Amino acid sequence: MILLACVALGIWLYLVAWRGGFWLAAIRDEAGPAPSDWPAVTAVIPARNEADGIAECITSLGRQDYRGRFSIIVVDDQSTDGTGEIARRAARRAGFNDRLTVLAGGAPPAGWTGKLWAMKQGIEHAHTRLPAYLLFTDGDIVYSTDMLSRLVAKAEADGLVLNSLMAKLRCVSLAERALVPAFVFFFQMLYPFAWVNRPKHRMAAAAGGCMLVRLDALRAAGGIESIRGELIDDCALAAKLKRQGAIRLALTDGVHSIRAYPALGDIRRMVARSAYAQLRYSPVALVMTVAGMALTYLTPVMLTIFGRGLAQASGLFTWTIMAFAFQPTLRFYHLSPLWGLFLPGIALMYTAFTLDSAYQHARGAGGLWKGRVQAPLR
Repeated sequence: MILLACVALGIWLYLVAWRGGFWLAAIRDEAGPAPSDWPAVTAVIPARNEADGIAECITSLGRQDYRGRFSIIVVDDQSTDGTGEIARRAARRAGFNDRLTVLAGGAPPAGWTGKLWAMKQGIEHAHTRLPAYLLFTDGDIVYSTDMLSRLVAKAEADGLVLNSLMAKLRCVSLAERALVPAFVFFFQMLYPFAWVNRPKHRMAAAAGGCMLVRLDALRAAGGIESIRGELIDDCALAAKLKRQGAIRLALTDGVHSIRAYPALGDIRRMVARSAYAQLRYSPVALVMTVAGMALTYLTPVMLTIFGRGLAQASGLFTWTIMAFAFQPTLRFYHLSPLWGLFLPGIALMYTAFTLDSAYQHARGAGGLWKGRVQAPLR
């Protein structure tokens, strides 16, 4: 027991002291000085059955205070819910219909995921407008009116080839309050933003809901086709682009996802879609991940409840560190600090979601998203 207690404590001391300060949730969006000449930007939105959010997304983009040339392309990825027409109506109501193009997307060829094929079609159309930057965003993302200006100003000032913001996820239902902040916490743990933003560090990541990309850097990296089969496409793209120049990833209050996850099963499906892909579909990595999660999150609780003496004290101290480390993310989402005590149980649920992801892949339903199976069979 003492050995387990020491290992678990050592893990958390490393995470808090030497893992890039991920738990502080301190890296936020920043605006650089206004450039003398605002470059042209085209937003590309791959949208498959986004009727619930596309109108708000389009309206927020149309209301940007951006002083340069800005246009919007929606690639209607074979939607069956009227996504394309809803986008057009939103643009007409807001008075910027001339800046919106809705493309009818085709079925993805073999080897392409649906989202990346939709992005490819949008990029090809955007080439005719000669933008300096592409804003890749999802159909459920809503922007504050100054956000595009902030993104571009920071990219121009720092010479970024990728400026990505992690959209603030909806956190309303009980399932969302219980699991969404932990999702953000785990993402920052896996990809410490400070390391991502350090040019000489090999860590690369992005948040696919909001990615401002230099078009010339994307071309130099091999284009979107260089990652055509990736399920975790945002991080794959970031890895390609970091070889071309500096990238940045940050949290923000100015970009929100309005996609609802009202029940536990909704979040389970969201995580299970790509969790096994994160492990490169490796059974060995899956076993190691499950064991690592148990050691990191469950061992301190078990020692606190069932241990004795020094082992029990060490378990309680480790659990306290864990709950403390979760606090900045909970504050970011304006939630009670008491949720920190439940992080071990929340981690157990995410472990179950990861196992479910592997199961779905084994039965040929991996990467299921809005009726489309996308994960490769291996």
